[in-house]
Amino acid sequence: MALANGWLILVAAGVVVIAIVIGIVLGLRGSAKTEAHERARVARAERLRALPTFRQALNRRILALSSILLLGVVAALSAGVVSARPMSSQTIQPVNTSRDIMLCLDVSGSMSEVDVEVLTVFEELLEDFEGERIGLTIFNSSPVQIFPLTDDYEFIRGHLQSMRESFDYNEPLPEHWVGTQNGNGASLIGDGLAACAMAFDHPDDERSRSIIFATDNEINGASIVTLDEAAAYSESIGVRVFALNPVQGKDADVSAELSKAAEATGGAAYGLRDTTTVGDIVEQVQEQEATELKGQAQVVWTDTPNLWIVVLMISMLSFLVVLWRVRL
Repeated sequence: MALANGWLILVAAGVVVIAIVIGIVLGLRGSAKTEAHERARVARAERLRALPTFRQALNRRILALSSILLLGVVAALSAGVVSARPMSSQTIQPVNTSRDIMLCLDVSGSMSEVDVEVLTVFEELLEDFEGERIGLTIFNSSPVQIFPLTDDYEFIRGHLQSMRESFDYNEPLPEHWVGTQNGNGASLIGDGLAACAMAFDHPDDERSRSIIFATDNEINGASIVTLDEAAAYSESIGVRVFALNPVQGKDADVSAELSKAAEATGGAAYGLRDTTTVGDIVEQVQEQEATELKGQAQVVWTDTPNLWIVVLMISMLSFLVVLWRVRL
C-alpha cells in the first residue's frame, strides 16, 4: 500500500500523543486535588477497597477506560490513514485486437482528377471498419506519410477531409504536393508501394496487414524499385495489396500489370467506380483474423481507502458506545 499524503499519518499520531499527554496531566491534577481534600472524609476506606464487588467494579472501570483510549487511538490513526489517501498500483498492458490497413494514394498529375473520388472511397471504407488501425501515405516521385497507423477514427476523418479540401487550390504548390516531388520523375509506382509496405510497425508480430493502393499505374520516370519488386517485398512481409484503379480496363496492359502485382500478394485489383468495390475490399480485409497487439505497459494508481474507512467507522461507533456506557 502506498500513501499519497503520508505526512498526514504523522499529524494524526501527533494529535494522539498530545491528547494522551493532556489526559495524563489532567488526571494527575485531579488525583492530587482528591487526595488533598477528600481522603479524610472516608474512614477505613481500605476495607471498602478490599471487597470483591468493589474490585470487580474497579476492574470494569479500568477496562472501559482502557477501551476508550485504545478505540480513540485506532479511530484517530485510521482517520489519518484515510486522509493520507491509501493507493494501490496495477500494471496494465493495453491490447488492441485489430487489423492494420495502410491507405496508399498516388497524387501525381494523372490522378488529380480522381483523387477526390478516391478519398471519398477511403471514407466509405472507414464506415465499415471497426477498431482497425489505419494509416495514410501519399506519393508522386517521393512518398510522404500523412499519418501513421491509428485507431482514432475522428483523427482519420479530419485528415481525409483536409486532404480532399487541398485539391481545391489556387496556389502554385498545393498542400498535398508538399514533399512528394523530391525524386526524379513522377508517379513512381514501385517506390510508392514499397514505402507504404515499410510503414507498418511491429514487424515481429504476426498481424493482418493490407494496403489499399490507389493508382492508375502510369509511370513517368525511373523508380528505385519496380512495381513487381515492391509487390514481392510486400508479400514477403505478409502484406496484401488491394489495388484501386480509376482507369481499370482503359489500358489493358497497364491494368493487367497492376492486377498481377496485387494478386501476387494475395490481394486483388478493383475498379474505382465498380459498385461492389468498397464491400469487396472490406470483406477481403476482414476475412483475415484480427490479432492482438500489446501496447506499452502502464502503471495505474487507484485510491483504495475502503478497508480503512470501515475500520474508522467501527472504531468511532465503538468509541461512542463505550463512552456512553461509562458515562463520561
